[in-house]
Amino acid sequence: MIRKREDPRRAIVEVIQRLGRATQLHLDERQRHFRITDIVLITASLLILGGAAFDVYHARLLYQDFNEIITDMYAIHDHLVGVDNDMADITTNMQAFDSHMTHMENINERMKSMAAIMPQIRENTRLMAGDMSSVDENMRLVGDAMLILDTRIHAMLGGVGIMRNHMNQFSRPMSAFTPFMP
Repeated sequence: MIRKREDPRRAIVEVIQRLGRATQLHLDERQRHFRITDIVLITASLLILGGAAFDVYHARLLYQDFNEIITDMYAIHDHLVGVDNDMADITTNMQAFDSHMTHMENINERMKSMAAIMPQIRENTRLMAGDMSSVDENMRLVGDAMLILDTRIHAMLGGVGIMRNHMNQFSRPMSAFTPFMP
């Protein structure tokens, strides 16, 4: 039996065919990966572009909010200038009020003296009513009125004294601030 000898070129052709198939598979695989990479890159680019648009939108909103805050701060400043002027007026009024409070002592003393005199006036009126027969009825009415007036003066005396104490208590803290206020 004679053996037929194999052509040495055939082995090279088979190797080259195998290399060609492997290269084609490799190229196909590579092409598939390039498509996947392109899809991922396009998707990521779109997401980044969307995020950038979202950021620009929020930056615009932030800019508008800051403008509103600044406008409000200018308005607050204008109102604070008005409050400063009002505080200066209050300080002036408190100083005038403090100077008027010194007269409360005199009013209280006069009310006390009137309260001390009123019983005597009432008693004198009662005595005159007994002596005058022609005006007896009128004097009785005047005596009753003086009794009511005496009672009211006594009632006012306590209220005026309390008011004087309250006014002194009220003006005492403010008079401490008067030297510091403009």
